[in-house]
Amino acid sequence: MTIPTRQKVISGRHAFVDGIRYEMPIRTSDASAIMAAFPCDFESARTLLPEGFIQPYRLWNRAILLVTVIDYRETSIGSYIEYSIAIACTYGLKPRMRLLPALFMKLFGTGQYVLDLPVSTEVSVKGGQGIWGMPKHQANLDFIVGKKWISSQYDLDGQMVGRLDIKRPTRYGLALNMAATNYCAFRGMMMRSRIYFKSKVGVSLINPQARFVLGSHPRTDALSSLNIAGQPLFVVHMPQLTGVLDDYFDCWFVSSTRRPSEAEIPGLETTYSLGYSEDWLQPPKRDLHLDLDED
Repeated sequence: MTIPTRQKVISGRHAFVDGIRYEMPIRTSDASAIMAAFPCDFESARTLLPEGFIQPYRLWNRAILLVTVIDYRETSIGSYIEYSIAIACTYGLKPRMRLLPALFMKLFGTGQYVLDLPVSTEVSVKGGQGIWGMPKHQANLDFIVGKKWISSQYDLDGQMVGRLDIKRPTRYGLALNMAATNYCAFRGMMMRSRIYFKSKVGVSLINPQARFVLGSHPRTDALSSLNIAGQPLFVVHMPQLTGVLDDYFDCWFVSSTRRPSEAEIPGLETTYSLGYSEDWLQPPKRDLHLDLDED
């Protein structure tokens, strides 16, 4: 895995941040992930990103919604599921040109702006949001691997927020070794962090099959405004991945042309009182008629 020299230098050192112990580098050695990318309305996507410096990635005249679910089976803070709902984005005051930011990701600051990031455990919320500014909160999550489909459902307050089903790719010959950039808003600042991961992957590019089904929870209101396409651009399954979360991250003030009357982005009040529990909430209430073993 290609990771910054700094992460190799600090290997074996120990950190204690916000009451959480880490052995460096911060990594997972056993995880599985699914991802699907869906075209969505570009102008609606712009309204969901904080003003200034972060712009939706433009694929022709559409933006891209990325839904990624990672089943972390072994980390320094225990096992948990992470359910990411994000908009592909670039760095800059204006939208970038089409296509090139996907090829030159570092040059254009290409990454994803994370809209919602439910996780299984309280300690993951405390670390992920309190340190890296990720919009984590605890929710009812699962990750079910069937013979034909892999599915992950996200419930909150007894209601379904969303369910991602992907048809398993037929081939897994591609070796992926890359970095990903996350942009998140917290404490009135834009927080930028990076993760490096490695895995053999299955990718479906020709007639990929996936479903992102929205529930009735109020958290779906913003997503409903995106006019999300039913047909995905691509589907990815990483059955066995390893990853390193960079301990270095940067941030800057979120600013706008108007004067805010009050704080519009969550702050430290959402994390300082949290504990360190690794317990999961109950799994989501599943549609019993959904068969993951059939085409």
